[in-house]
Amino acid sequence: MINFRGPLIEDLIKRGHTVYAVAPQIDEETAATLRRLGAKPVEIRLVRTGTNPIKDLSSLWHMYRIFRRLKPDLTLAYAAKPAIYGTLAAWLAGVPARYFMIEGLGYVFLSRQGEGVFKRLLRGLVVRLFGLASSKANKVFFLNPDDAREFLSLGLVRPSQALNIGGIGVDLEIWNPAPPVQDPITFIFVGRLLKDKGVLDYVAAARKIKSAHPAVRFLLVGGVDENPESVSRADVEGWVNEGLVEWPGHVPVASWLQDSSVLVMPSFYREGVPRSTQEAMAMARPVITTDSVGCRETVVDGKNGYLVPPHDPAAIASAMERFIVEPGLISILGTESRRMAEERFDVRKVNASLIRSMGL
Repeated sequence: MINFRGPLIEDLIKRGHTVYAVAPQIDEETAATLRRLGAKPVEIRLVRTGTNPIKDLSSLWHMYRIFRRLKPDLTLAYAAKPAIYGTLAAWLAGVPARYFMIEGLGYVFLSRQGEGVFKRLLRGLVVRLFGLASSKANKVFFLNPDDAREFLSLGLVRPSQALNIGGIGVDLEIWNPAPPVQDPITFIFVGRLLKDKGVLDYVAAARKIKSAHPAVRFLLVGGVDENPESVSRADVEGWVNEGLVEWPGHVPVASWLQDSSVLVMPSFYREGVPRSTQEAMAMARPVITTDSVGCRETVVDGKNGYLVPPHDPAAIASAMERFIVEPGLISILGTESRRMAEERFDVRKVNASLIRSMGL
């Protein structure tokens, strides 16, 4: 809520709106920060993962009661469960305007060969629920054109409802360009440590590079997750003990990006537009990422980084090798990353478009 929506809250407050920040598990520090931004924190009962329909219906009822009490003029929901249940609760409560944002389709929409019946049934249920929520929404915002096409092809939204905003953006006054790091050359992965985000491919590429260039550093910034596709703590500690990666865990990333040369995001997760990539670009870091949904929106191949096929550690290692052989590329491509961030991912421009689209 703070990292991803803080600037939007500020921009809405500046326009004279009252903002309720509705989220689960709001600790006191988070609540205090939200109040400093000008928002009114409201905690809800919602389990981010899990498929228990009784708990989800309880969350729907709880949000309905909150909206009946607060009587907002408009709701904006994001992430799968809030988008579905929050929008339906707002409709049931008579909220006049309802919007939600698709920030990537993630685990459920990612097809795998040999996946089980449960996963297919779950996908079918989620598709129907998104269709129901979309029917009660004024507009649905997307971060990339692939997700918009997916919803349109499935008949979940009407063309007049769908709007691609192209990434949630970052505050370019906070995420400033940092001097290029060339000694030692340091690659960094930032994100939840999910197999779908390519963490195994990153480690495999690191192993290949380390055998030829032992001085090169590999940072792994992120925590293990309750998502079923997360790697285990034992896996990560094994890589650390092997000398492949350095793992600070789930920590603020700015200082680690500052100490890095190139961001590597080998995801095939059905991203929206990865926030970590936008932050790295704003800090003038080249990017190696996959030619897959959401990720491809951040790189012009050869201009600010390199696109590689998904599931291809050898291609990742080959792209890394280019920076090792020609370290001057770190500065050249990093400068272009910053330029692209200013053009595409300025959060103030994104927020202005979003606010305008909601008639605020």
